[in-house]
Amino acid sequence: MEEFAGQPTEPGARPAIYRSGRMPPPDVVTAVIEHDARAGAEADYEVWLQHITTCAQRFPGHVGVNIIRPPAGSRRYTIVVRFDTLEHLQEWLGSETRRQLIVQVEPLLERGDRVDIKTGLEFWFTPPSPAQRHPAAYKQFLLTLSAIFPLTLLVPWLLRPLFHTVPVFGLPVVSNFVISAVIVGLMTYVIMPHYTRLVVGWLYGPGETLPRGAAEQGKTETQ
Repeated sequence: MEEFAGQPTEPGARPAIYRSGRMPPPDVVTAVIEHDARAGAEADYEVWLQHITTCAQRFPGHVGVNIIRPPAGSRRYTIVVRFDTLEHLQEWLGSETRRQLIVQVEPLLERGDRVDIKTGLEFWFTPPSPAQRHPAAYKQFLLTLSAIFPLTLLVPWLLRPLFHTVPVFGLPVVSNFVISAVIVGLMTYVIMPHYTRLVVGWLYGPGETLPRGAAEQGKTETQ
């Protein structure tokens, strides 16, 4: 797990962090973990959090992590862990290392270890703060449609010269594959991370703003 170098995460903030400043690959898998720390146990929990972060990064396929610290009046920590494949994520979640660490932290928690696995674009609709509800399904639909539809018109038009120049790329199956790959790559690497920030007020409701540091990427430290 990682955080911004030299900067503690603000309560309720969700910094966007990726190892070496890269966006996650299209098949990135995310685990959203919630822990409610017992009153007075926050300091010990923070020490444990630092340790498990270091252990997680040593596992194959680890991409990065966000730590959402509790807002005022709450003791709920939300840890968003990303791996490159579902297999690598499951390897970490089911590992003996993590099992032993969870046993160690249980006395510090009011409730148990709660894990929710998300894949692909679903992660981009994770609320900016733990107290915020997920956006309505119709908003997710409209946002995704408004991003994909222009791409279905623009990408084939831009790739048309390539299909004419290289005959193999002009074959129906190959051309459709190339178009789909470009659209998925643009959605995951470029469009959705910035698009959801741009419309955060509409997506999650009035009063939401982009957390400080969310636009920064790549300045991380190993915990």
